[in-house]
Amino acid sequence: MSLAILLFCLAFLQPTESCKAHCQDVNKNRVQMSSKSQDCENPCIENSYCFQSCAAGLEGNIRFLCRNKEWQKSTDTCTSLNVLTIFENKEKTFNILAATTPKIRTYETISDALMRRCPENLSCILKNIQESPQIPGNIEVIVQLLHNISRVMSEDVDEVRMESYSIMVNHILDSRSISNWVFVPEKRSSSILLESVISFVRNLFMKKSSLDISEQFIHILGISISKDSPQEESLSFSMKVNDTEDEIIGIVLLPWEEVRKLSLPSQAISIAFPTLGAILEASFFENDIMNGLILSVILPQEFERISLVFEKIAKSEHSRTHCVGWHPTENKWDRKVCEMALDSPDQALCSCKLNNRFTSFSILMSPHNPESPVLIYIMYIGLGISIGSLILCLIIEAIVWREVTKTEISYLRHVCIVNIAITLLLADVGFVIASFFNDLVLHHTGCVVVTFFIHFFYLSVFFWMFVMALLILYGIVIVFHTIPKSVVMTSAFLVGYGAPLIIAIITVAATEPVGGYVRPMTCWLNWDNTKALLAFVIPALAIVVLNLITVGMVIIKTQRPSIGSPMAQDIATIVRISKNVAILTPLLGLTWGFGIAIVIEENSLALHIVFSLLNAFQGFFILLFGTFLDQKIRDAVKARISSVKALSRLSEKFSSDLSHHPTKGSH
Repeated sequence: MSLAILLFCLAFLQPTESCKAHCQDVNKNRVQMSSKSQDCENPCIENSYCFQSCAAGLEGNIRFLCRNKEWQKSTDTCTSLNVLTIFENKEKTFNILAATTPKIRTYETISDALMRRCPENLSCILKNIQESPQIPGNIEVIVQLLHNISRVMSEDVDEVRMESYSIMVNHILDSRSISNWVFVPEKRSSSILLESVISFVRNLFMKKSSLDISEQFIHILGISISKDSPQEESLSFSMKVNDTEDEIIGIVLLPWEEVRKLSLPSQAISIAFPTLGAILEASFFENDIMNGLILSVILPQEFERISLVFEKIAKSEHSRTHCVGWHPTENKWDRKVCEMALDSPDQALCSCKLNNRFTSFSILMSPHNPESPVLIYIMYIGLGISIGSLILCLIIEAIVWREVTKTEISYLRHVCIVNIAITLLLADVGFVIASFFNDLVLHHTGCVVVTFFIHFFYLSVFFWMFVMALLILYGIVIVFHTIPKSVVMTSAFLVGYGAPLIIAIITVAATEPVGGYVRPMTCWLNWDNTKALLAFVIPALAIVVLNLITVGMVIIKTQRPSIGSPMAQDIATIVRISKNVAILTPLLGLTWGFGIAIVIEENSLALHIVFSLLNAFQGFFILLFGTFLDQKIRDAVKARISSVKALSRLSEKFSSDLSHHPTKGSH
């Protein structure tokens, strides 16, 4: 039998798409059967394999592999398609068979015979292909045939040929065939199919201004474009997935700045695949799940970037979406090619680079483990405590302000504490507002505004901490009362609010025009695309380091203060400021240190919990270390309470005296 198949292959193809697979199987099976092959009826030995014959009327075999002491189907080469059955006209097919006798030295592949019989429309094989079962062996034969057609027809592809080609592609992309792709011997078949379709469409010349070839599992759209186009063009798809009536949308946006680069009128063509993503996933065992259409584009060489809108198949808020491009040589999705411009529970907007290698794009969905009720409770309870603590801190400062700001350095210290409390309070309020933005596509502008103010106010917290450190140096190095108070206050506010404002404005101006200011799923600075988060992290951590150095200088300088010097007079206040800086600065720095960690290890629930706890309770830390643990504030509060009690007793006594000594007018 093996010899007969080999002679058949040698006799009439060089090689044909169907017999090539058979010849390879014969040689492969001959080697494998001599080593670990077993009878499929017997109990299996781990890692051994066996072969089973195909059903009647099919050629090839089914290979089983022993896994966990069970025979599991590995590959399936059973096919009903070959050079004898694939053509509609059986008489002509037998004439081809007659031509393979030794007297004839002309050999044909299926694609060669196809080009000779019906090159104008490729229709002479459509009926038998559409009626063939979508089994693994047939899938492999059709993929090889489509690949050869795309190579042979390197030019002069018209819409008629494109329609016939699409019908063949549509047959093996049927949702009912997805499970069979796993058993196709050539694991790259799905990737080969994608590249073959793109190659064939690339040779298509549009005779009209638009193109629309639609099948259930492949849809091709094309338009004519030029730099004189009056508006931004797009190609929109709507296709069913998962055997349901629901359709998902995919849109290819042709940026105006790219269209203007065209020197001559050209054409833009896009192909949408609703099921190919699942087939690629099954073939290459991708960990992430395809969550949208695959959109392939054939555009002029002048185009460098493309924007694509993907509606999500699974609309979940508890998953992370990635924009990706298909790498045909490495057979995997590459996240470096695309950037997430906008993300919402329903849709994603991707911005992708274009080159000869990357022409197919989609979105992947990966589980986002840290999204849990625990984090939600910690965030809202913690923020509630933080906001309440900051309001209480400001109330206490207002009550004791006169008593605790009698000296210049005490006044400046409490100015810093009040501004730290105000900015952190406003940042927390902005954080709460940001949590209400669920659909970032619809509320992108609002999200940008909120992120800007959160960035600004969080930076202000750190810069006012820095002002406190400068205040320490001011008290140690510079003799007090030599610099006017108005100059000191102006400088403090310029550092506390001016520097953060400049950084925040530069950040939004540099990153928002390219869609990289906010994160795809949350109203906070972007990290994946533009690293905008560094505009907060670098200044914050730099201030942490400088403040700790300043505290170290205080420890050295205050060991032996000179008697009668201004520093000796205000030593107690400087020490209190140093304690605030020494405690609050590491706490704030540690909080955002964990913030960087969760960006790197985004799926770590433990890191998210620690960061949420530290971030949410920052206001409580300010109240505790900046107010409650300050002896002067406690004394002032006690004095105020005592005066209130004394006033209350005096009022009661006065009321009592009036009741015992009524006026004459009362008689």
